[in-house]
Amino acid sequence: SGNIATKFHESSPAFTKDGLTVYFTRNNFMDGKKGKDKEKNIRLKIYKATKLGENLWTNVVELPFNSDNYSVAHPALTPDGKRLYFSSDMPGTLGQSDLWYVDILGDTNYGSPVNLGVGINTEARENFPFISANNVLYFSTDGRAGLGGMDIFYTQLNDEGMPTDILTLGSPINSGKDDFGFIIDEERNLGFLSSNRDGASGSIGDDIYRVNRICEITINGLVTDIDTGELLPGSLVTVLDENNNPVTSMTVGRDAKYNFNLECDKQYTIRGTKDLYEPTEKIVSTPKESSILNIPLELKASDECPPNDLGCRLNLQPIYFDFDRFNIRPDAAIELAKILAAMREYPELIIHIESHTDSRGSDSYNELLSERRAQSTLAWLVDKGVSRERLSAKGYGEYRLINECSNGVQCTEVAHQLNRRSMFIIQN
Repeated sequence: SGNIATKFHESSPAFTKDGLTVYFTRNNFMDGKKGKDKEKNIRLKIYKATKLGENLWTNVVELPFNSDNYSVAHPALTPDGKRLYFSSDMPGTLGQSDLWYVDILGDTNYGSPVNLGVGINTEARENFPFISANNVLYFSTDGRAGLGGMDIFYTQLNDEGMPTDILTLGSPINSGKDDFGFIIDEERNLGFLSSNRDGASGSIGDDIYRVNRICEITINGLVTDIDTGELLPGSLVTVLDENNNPVTSMTVGRDAKYNFNLECDKQYTIRGTKDLYEPTEKIVSTPKESSILNIPLELKASDECPPNDLGCRLNLQPIYFDFDRFNIRPDAAIELAKILAAMREYPELIIHIESHTDSRGSDSYNELLSERRAQSTLAWLVDKGVSRERLSAKGYGEYRLINECSNGVQCTEVAHQLNRRSMFIIQN
């Protein structure tokens, strides 16, 4: 019954995919009668109509969760048409008006209204929701820090249809005035919005603006401890391109959240690092359409190095010696070069070299052999230009074995080699 167009306001239509049903906002007016609240105000309601033929809309009915005593407005359908989002100041509202939804259970049946919660609703006004084909909720609010008046924000809805991180569309979509009623066709990158920014009537009138969107990807996430789930503030998150070149980076704050705006249809590596943690990386191929991607980074605590163990801090491979020999092997020279670089970079650094043997041979011989190994290591560094005054060395024989291969124990050559090693201890 009734027609859509009346002498009162009709606005913010939401059409089903087949184009045969429309939900829209109208002042509380039906069948020639005005409805008013206790203060004689005419509130807003959501109505539904169906299409008959080419141009005729009929069977206009109001939705069952409307009321004369509060407003229900600005319907927005999900891509599957099974849920209707809207704005209202109905009981349970947190601010002046909140965002809500109802499930559509049939032609005339709806679930109970559900408030989207404190994560999105503020003490001010949240209005004009719109759900894109990618399940992104766009809305306007004057309850968040923005450019002025009502600004347009967006959030990727999760699998339950609830908001995640709230982000602003920023300039030039938002202005110093009121910006609202944003809709977008993501496939065509074409959108529209209403605003009272310096239009034909200036700030006293609203005009419609066209938006051509540049494809953009938002990547965000939390940095946490993989074992405890604790947040890791102070972590460094770096974005690398497909050639492993740094693109951008940030150090996360107390909330351990990171956020980057990147390009569509690209491959990136998201790397997380923090002192005393092993670095982690995730490779991300961004889609061809603007999207919000949540990429959590979970870091695993590394074994903490003793404060004076230079080899551990430089992540050295062990300095091994051949059986009964004290010459510097080629693989050992590669690792000693790292010690040399540290000594050159930190001229105040003083280190003590410890050398150890395996258990084969007499105790006294092993003491002598380890001493020769220690002095051989020291001599290699001195030959490369390190001052002798910055170095000391001592052999400890077989008295500090790191495994069970003591006298009389049968062990493999590999196991014995683990005991034939040098260590570098920071003295200052």
